[in-house]
Amino acid sequence: MSPTDESSTDGGVQLSDDQLFGQLADSDSVELSGRERFARILDAYVLAPGRVAWNDWRTRFGIIIITLFVLAGTVGPRLVEAPATNQAPTNHPPFVGGFGAITEEGGWIDPAQASIGGVSVPWLSFEFPLGADNYGSPIGRQLVHATPDMLEMVVAGAIVSVGFATLIGVTAGYKGGRIDSVLMSLTDIVMTMPGLPLVIVIAAIYPPRQAWLVGVILAIDAWPGLARALRSQVLTLREESYVEASRTMGLPSRTILSRDIVPQLMPYVLINAAQAGRKVIFESVALYFLGVLPFTTANWGIMMDTAYSEAFALVDLGNFYQLLWPMSAIVIISFGFILFSQGMDRVFNPRIRARHTKKVGGDDEQPPAE
Repeated sequence: MSPTDESSTDGGVQLSDDQLFGQLADSDSVELSGRERFARILDAYVLAPGRVAWNDWRTRFGIIIITLFVLAGTVGPRLVEAPATNQAPTNHPPFVGGFGAITEEGGWIDPAQASIGGVSVPWLSFEFPLGADNYGSPIGRQLVHATPDMLEMVVAGAIVSVGFATLIGVTAGYKGGRIDSVLMSLTDIVMTMPGLPLVIVIAAIYPPRQAWLVGVILAIDAWPGLARALRSQVLTLREESYVEASRTMGLPSRTILSRDIVPQLMPYVLINAAQAGRKVIFESVALYFLGVLPFTTANWGIMMDTAYSEAFALVDLGNFYQLLWPMSAIVIISFGFILFSQGMDRVFNPRIRARHTKKVGGDDEQPPAE
């Protein structure tokens, strides 16, 4: 069996080194029309990465989880009524009665009221499925309306931490010399600052009123470690033969960084972006729970603080569900970020991506039909 006929575990076709790099080299020399060039770019940078990502179960599950939270944060507030006090009985348990209500009189089961399309659905209550807190505010509605601000914090924090780290780490590692010394000195200064006390002081002096500003503040001290790690990677990559060949050809530093170096770092950057997002979630929830950050935006930490201080959820286990739901949301979204980042490692592997690219060479392509 020839190498081109071998099947790979990711659903693509196994290519030898000569075929892979020969096709990539030929792709630069074949003259293409504008339509063919667009089709090739679309296939190489959109369709092929999409096929690689979808063939990995981790990426699929990560995308599904993240998509569900994005929908909850964008569409959910438009469909779900905003939470308010006294919308439900105080400390209203979820699914009141449970299966025991089959034999209990006055339980939450009311087949005449719980129905889908006119068909009765016993053992299920749709009004307050997740229960309510000590103020009679439905927990499900709180979770939905807190999600937009949580996503805003995550995106802002991840962009700031990963963006700063990538810019400083890659520039310092590739340029070297005085630029490297200055940037790494700045990195070391920020790294020595105590992160949590710094965040608390900043939040006390300038109380953040917007969710994205909370994410930025929490990401202030999150980038130095990644910047140093990226610098170490770039110091190794810049000595590779293909980078030396690009420099010999007179390519500008911007092109070398974008085509030869940064793609090699993207799996590591994405994993750290997911870690930064999880860090923002954990820290924001913790600081809202402790009352350090002002209660100006909806947050799962505020829900946990209410459950702990008002409903005594850790003492009265009958109210533990008020802690369980926001904790479950935190765990699920964190798990989604981890799965997504791990699966994207394959997307940035040029060998795997080439197996899934249908238009990587010139000689093997069929001429367009006339």
